[in-house]
Amino acid sequence: MQNQLLKVLEVIKLGEKLKFEMRHSWLSNGRQESVAEHTWMVSLMALLIEPYLTQKVDSSRLLKMIIIHDLVEAEAGDIPAFDTMDNDKLKKLKAEKEIKAIENIRDTLGNGLGEEVYNLWFEFENKNTYEAKVANAMDKLEAQIQHNEADISTWIEIEHKMSFLMDKHVQFDSNLKIFKDLIEQQAEKKLKDAGIDTEKIKINIKS
Repeated sequence: MQNQLLKVLEVIKLGEKLKFEMRHSWLSNGRQESVAEHTWMVSLMALLIEPYLTQKVDSSRLLKMIIIHDLVEAEAGDIPAFDTMDNDKLKKLKAEKEIKAIENIRDTLGNGLGEEVYNLWFEFENKNTYEAKVANAMDKLEAQIQHNEADISTWIEIEHKMSFLMDKHVQFDSNLKIFKDLIEQQAEKKLKDAGIDTEKIKINIKS
């Protein structure tokens, strides 16, 4: 038992690195966001959104997936989505590093717990279950919520476009689509208030 708990402690210590692994997102007070803060907010969102989902969800598995998903970034680092959007080489490298990291976590924990963590991570990645789709949607929507809370000066140009690219993450649930629309409307207002032509952005997306 002591040896197993020592392995658990090792992974918890690995997770501590997420407190200083920074994301390309900023807080409303001007400080950069950590991966740990992002994970906490995604977990909170899942808890609060659950009663409004159109299907029954296994909340325990949903929260486990969310908590585990970004743990690999303690070893692999955080690579912003906009960096891999049109870069297949970087996307492949990111995937390889994250798979190696989750394999290391599985092997560190060992026994059934290691396998559970490993399988939950891949369930999130594959997005084949309702819980995984919800977890992915929360992950993507939280990023936009955080951008909406931050000063517009912290946004880079590609993030203007990304504000209108969230549809694909919520199509499986009508209430999440409504929630996404509310977040998108706030993003559009923020962009317009900064003098940015959002209609031009939308036209370019469609073309």
